[in-house]
Amino acid sequence: MVPAAGSGTRLGHTEPKAFVQVDGRTLLAHSLDAIITSGVATTIVVAAPEGCVSLAEAEVAEVRRRFSGGGGSGGAGLGCSADADGVAGSDAGAHGGAGVHENRVPPEAIEIIVVPGGADRVASVEAALAAAGDPDIVLVHDAARALTPPSVFDRVTAAVASGAEAVVPVLPMIDTVRRAEESPRRIPLDDDADLEPDPPREQPIPPQEHAAEVEVLRGDLDRGSLRRVQTPQGFTAETLRRAHASYREEVRTLGAGAREATDDAGLVERLGVDVVAVPGDEESLKITYPLDLVLAEHIARERGRAHPASV
Repeated sequence: MVPAAGSGTRLGHTEPKAFVQVDGRTLLAHSLDAIITSGVATTIVVAAPEGCVSLAEAEVAEVRRRFSGGGGSGGAGLGCSADADGVAGSDAGAHGGAGVHENRVPPEAIEIIVVPGGADRVASVEAALAAAGDPDIVLVHDAARALTPPSVFDRVTAAVASGAEAVVPVLPMIDTVRRAEESPRRIPLDDDADLEPDPPREQPIPPQEHAAEVEVLRGDLDRGSLRRVQTPQGFTAETLRRAHASYREEVRTLGAGAREATDDAGLVERLGVDVVAVPGDEESLKITYPLDLVLAEHIARERGRAHPASV
C-alpha cells in the first residue's frame, strides 16, 4: 500500500509531496518503479489526496507505459484540487503479495488501484487496506522514500514470508543522540543592552533575570542500540488490521489522550508483537526538506547514468 497523500509544505512546494518531481518524474512514479521492479507485489494500492485521484491515475498510466516500453513523460501539466484539510503526514505504501525471489510477479500481472486517502496517515493506510482485497502479506511504503532499492522490498517480504509478523528495514544511528528536556531556567537579561551605556558606577548593577523555557540535553542514549527506521514496513495482513482496530478503539475511548501514531510498526508493537529488523539502505532517504531533494536528484541522475536503459 502506498499512502501518498502527504503535503509538500516542508519541501517548499504547493503540490502534494507525492507529485513533487525528482529527475523529471514524480516521487510517486519513482516509488511505483521500485515496487514493480522488486517483483514482490501482486497488487499496489495508492492512497492519493482526495482532489488528486485523477493525477495519481495518470502517474500509474505513465509507469505502466514505461514498463511496457512505451515511454512517457509523467504527469506534467496535470493539476489537482488540494483538499484544504489535506492529509499532511501521510505518504505512501505498497501491498505485497507472495512474489519473493524465484516467484517474482511480472509487471503486466500487477494490479494497481488508486483510492482517495484519509485525513492522516492511519486513515490513508486503512483506506488502502480496504481496497487491497484479502492478501496474506502487506507492505506499507512511504512515497517520500521514492528511491528505495528493490532489494529492500525483497528483504522485508522474505522476512514476513518466513514467519515474522512485522518487519522494518533499519540503519544504524551514526550521529550522537541526546535526549532533550524542557526546563525553566533563570536567564540573565540586560534590559538596557540596546541603549547608550550609563555613566560609570562605583558598584555595577547585576543584570536582571527572567524565567524562560530552554532545552536541557541529557547524554544518556547509547547510539549503538538505536536504529533509523525506514520503509517498506511489512506485516501479516491480519496483524496490521488488528493493530489499526486497536488504535481506533484507543482513539475512541481516550480522545485527545490517545498516543500518537507515527508509523504502522509502532501500532503493531503496542499489541505486544515483536518487530523484526532487516538491513535498510542509505538511498532510501525520506525526502522531506529541500536539501533532501538535492540529494535525491543526485542519486536519481547517477542511477540514470549507470543504467541508461533501465526503467
